[in-house]
Amino acid sequence: MKATLKWAGLAVVCLAVVVIAALLIIPAFVDVKQFKAPLEKYLSEASGRPVSVGDDVRLSLFPWAGVSFSDLRLGNIPGFVEKDFAMVKSFEVRIRLLPLLSREVQVDRLSVNEPRIFMVKNKDGRVSWDFGGSGPETKPPAAAPKSVSGAMSGLPITSLAVGELSLQNGSVVLIDHGTESRHDVSGLNILLKDVTLDRPVRIAISALIHQKPVSAEGRFGPVGANLGQGAVPFEFKVSAFNQMNLQLKGSAENLLVAPRVNVTLDVTEFSLRKFFAEIGRPLPPTADPKTLERLALKADVKADAKAVALSGAVLRLDDSKLSFAATATEFSKPSLAFDLSLDHIDIDRYRPPKAPSAAGQPAADGEPAATRRQTDYGPLRTLVLNGTAKIGKLSVNQAKLEDVSLKVTARDGVLSLDPIAMKLYQGTAAGKSVVNLKGARPVTDLQLTVDKLQVNPFLKDLAGKDFLEGATRAQIALSMTGDDPARIKQTLSGRGSLDFTDGAIVGVDLAGMVRDVKAGLRGAVQSGPKPRTDFSELAVPFTLQNGVFHTSDAAMKSPLLRLSAAGKADLVKESLDFRIDPKLVGTIKGQGDEKERSGLGVPIVVTGSFDQPIFLPDVEAMAKDQLKKALGPSGTGDATVKEKARDIIKGILPTKN
Repeated sequence: MKATLKWAGLAVVCLAVVVIAALLIIPAFVDVKQFKAPLEKYLSEASGRPVSVGDDVRLSLFPWAGVSFSDLRLGNIPGFVEKDFAMVKSFEVRIRLLPLLSREVQVDRLSVNEPRIFMVKNKDGRVSWDFGGSGPETKPPAAAPKSVSGAMSGLPITSLAVGELSLQNGSVVLIDHGTESRHDVSGLNILLKDVTLDRPVRIAISALIHQKPVSAEGRFGPVGANLGQGAVPFEFKVSAFNQMNLQLKGSAENLLVAPRVNVTLDVTEFSLRKFFAEIGRPLPPTADPKTLERLALKADVKADAKAVALSGAVLRLDDSKLSFAATATEFSKPSLAFDLSLDHIDIDRYRPPKAPSAAGQPAADGEPAATRRQTDYGPLRTLVLNGTAKIGKLSVNQAKLEDVSLKVTARDGVLSLDPIAMKLYQGTAAGKSVVNLKGARPVTDLQLTVDKLQVNPFLKDLAGKDFLEGATRAQIALSMTGDDPARIKQTLSGRGSLDFTDGAIVGVDLAGMVRDVKAGLRGAVQSGPKPRTDFSELAVPFTLQNGVFHTSDAAMKSPLLRLSAAGKADLVKESLDFRIDPKLVGTIKGQGDEKERSGLGVPIVVTGSFDQPIFLPDVEAMAKDQLKKALGPSGTGDATVKEKARDIIKGILPTKN
């Protein structure tokens, strides 16, 4: 019996020696290169692209089963100038065979050296990374087997141990022939060490983007044997272009079935302007060159394949602080919801610097229509939006607003801001706006109610004008088409009323002009304080039609004067054409005296441009009035009536005429 066991043990040892010897010797006698051609053919048929492998192919079976090859090339599909889609200088993998029988994966190393990928987009929109439908016909996939309990419900292995996974000195080249742009990612290194299921995996990534460094390092895991169950923690630190640093800390769940991520994002303060300058994409200049110098962000993010949600988010930009929460679902037809709260911001600081205009020429309203690109509103037509926004203090176009609040909704290409409310210049404004984006150009409808707004500081800030004072009430309903100032002014239509109380028309003394006709005709400038016409009430009902402002029943009341006005203002040509009829009041009761008074016979014509209005007495009306008086009650006058008329007209008209 002992002899039998002895010989059996010796046989086992001999068999083991033979097997090991075979594993060591076989690779030396097997011509691995004979499998190269069939392998290239199979890979080419599967990918629909030419595949080639270099002659340096090696095989080992003990103590590690390994294979290595060099000069792998994956070609492009027809129609691309670039010959190759991907190249790999060398590849090596070494794995133990016997542990695989127990579903244990033990890998010594897997390394890819100098991979190079060309991602190309042609002018016709075709992309080189599209592998769809290029391979051989395949049969429909078989029905998935029923899940089993235990480890197989997660990973089909019981353990995993990888000494090192590495990608060394890789590069990715992105080429867009449509825009003739090229972006290079070089020096790409990825290293995963001590990859196991029961311990965190250490990860380090580095690369050069436009020759500027980007790196990330951290840990992921442990993932556990049941990868599809439970949360997998991770933590990373990212540094980009020597400017931006951010931290990601959170967990990932259901990685195999329905991945879901919970992460806290923390971007430390950095200069956005320096960031883009570092990558060779400097930001456009702004009116205030000190803007975009400080940016920081903190947010909690939850995301899966169907939705993304941000909560507790705080964005700091220069001196402004924005707190917000947002969700996005149905990415193919985006549905967004948000709630924003901004403490204060001056939009004018971030606008482009004002371009100097030629002397005597107004600045152009944006880009000429002939060269302006048509805006694509397609993405907005599919957008579903529901959100609210609040701003403590807002400055835009030099106008200062406070306590701004609005609700924004969008669906089927119709964007609605309803309600809109704000405080401005000791008054309030409220209204709503609807923007219809279904057509080639947006159509906007606006309704606005203003109460107790102090018009003088408002006009000074908004337009740099100082010609009107008083508290303002307004009811305005407007519609317009287009998305550029010139087009909007040409289509601006609507109606409304402007009511001013306890104010003044600054820059003109209408009563003084009535008293001194010649001074008004000849443009004489009064000495002393700036001329003004005080009033207790000024009402201007109006209509707008294609950019032309019309009023036919404007009226002003002051203690000693009544005015009625009619005319138009062309917003496109920026021209004025008004006639003002003044009447004296017999007492200083002001607006309380409603008794009709006789006209002064000095109607005033306002003409010229917005910047240089000209106030002139209506010479024709004055001449007719004076001639009527000269002709006497009978209307016939005496023989010298023509001479009197000539003298009257000479006295009315300027000497040069």
